[in-house]
Formats: sequence, C-alpha cells, structure tokens
Amino acid sequence: MIGCSSKPHRTSHRITGYLQNAGYRIIPVNPNESEVHGEKSYSSMNEIPDYLNIDLINIFRNRRHTPEMMRNILEWSEKTGNKPPVWTQPGVSINESKNLALENGFKYIENRCIMVEHGRLE
Repeated sequence: MIGCSSKPHRTSHRITGYLQNAGYRIIPVNPNESEVHGEKSYSSMNEIPDYLNIDLINIFRNRRHTPEMMRNILEWSEKTGNKPPVWTQPGVSINESKNLALENGFKYIENRCIMVEHGRLE
C-alpha cells in the first residue's frame, strides 16, 4: 500500500487495518513512516526485499503524486521482473499514471476503493 499512514484518522490507516483483519498482509510504502499496523514501512518500492511477494500495488496518495509513484513502480518492476496489478483509490488516478501503467503491461484498476470492492465479495 503506497501512502498508507499510521495516523488513525487517515482513511489509508482504516483501510489497511480492514484488509489486515480480512487476512491480507500489508506492506506499507511511505517514507514518513517506520511502521504501520505492525508492519515495517519502506521508503519506496525499491526498498522492499525481494523475498516479499507483492500480489497487488495499491496507490493511496494525492493524485499529483500518482505519476511519480507509477514511475517508482516501473523502476521496481524492471529490477524484480514483477508486474502485479496497480490499484488506485478514488480520486487518485490521472491519465499520465494510467498510460504509464498500460504502456508497460500492467493491469490498472482506477478510482475504486479496495475496501468497498472487497466488501462486495463477502
């Protein structure tokens, strides 16, 4: 989860807690955090150890940062060879980030709340 926060009033904190409680392991990516919900936080995708399997990348940052985050994901992908789907929370996606993802062979889910979508599966 790129942009998750340890601050309880932040939506990203609530959603990562929800996903953890549903049985998913969350790997926080936020240079301003050392830990979120008991999980070590990494400053960037490139700092995540290779032994950790990433099944989905969720971007939870202000939309002005989404292209930068997508470029970081592309760099990480080149290093690891992994291309998990990229998910953007509502209001986070912009065409530049979407185009970067699609041009580089990533599945891209835009403007959907992962917690709401998971709840529909229950």
